[in-house]
Amino acid sequence: MTDPVSHSVGGISGHIFRRAFHISMVTLPLLFYEYGGPISDFFKISPTQFVSGVILVMIIGEGTRLKLGFTVFGQRDYESKQVSALAWGCFAVGMTFLCFPNNPEFGYPLVVSLSLGDPFLGELRRKNLESKPVFIYGSIFIALIWIISWNLLDTPLWLAPLMGPICVASEWPRLRWIDDNATMLLIPLAAIMVVAPWV
Repeated sequence: MTDPVSHSVGGISGHIFRRAFHISMVTLPLLFYEYGGPISDFFKISPTQFVSGVILVMIIGEGTRLKLGFTVFGQRDYESKQVSALAWGCFAVGMTFLCFPNNPEFGYPLVVSLSLGDPFLGELRRKNLESKPVFIYGSIFIALIWIISWNLLDTPLWLAPLMGPICVASEWPRLRWIDDNATMLLIPLAAIMVVAPWV
């Protein structure tokens, strides 16, 4: 497995910053669902328009970064030539809010599963655990996120044992141009969109 530390701009400091930034994404559902109205009102647009605008700005910024071919602190060296994990994560989180602008019971656990689940799985692999225990521990960890969401937001409890394995399996594909920050959120998002009409 490629060492994420040696391939991070800034070495161990860059790797820690990347993990910390990932974990800080747990605040995004709070900002959108609790403060999205006042923030978007300041710009005289709707919360979904604000999210759409952020995605468009990200696309322009990422396109410029790729055109110039540079990476920033915490990014991996290969991201100088492909869409970064940050950009994929921004896109996936934005799509979640656009799909569920009024459903925090889905938006919160989806985004938190990515924000905490991805670094959790990455650190398990850094300890050289085999795929099976990583899958089991990861599924339990993410299922706990959905159980907490059930307790706090009335998310359907039966989604917990379903979304744990789906989120972990969604992190598996190793595609050259699509980062797991996208697959780990967009695939579970699609699953929720399919079952949401029945909830």
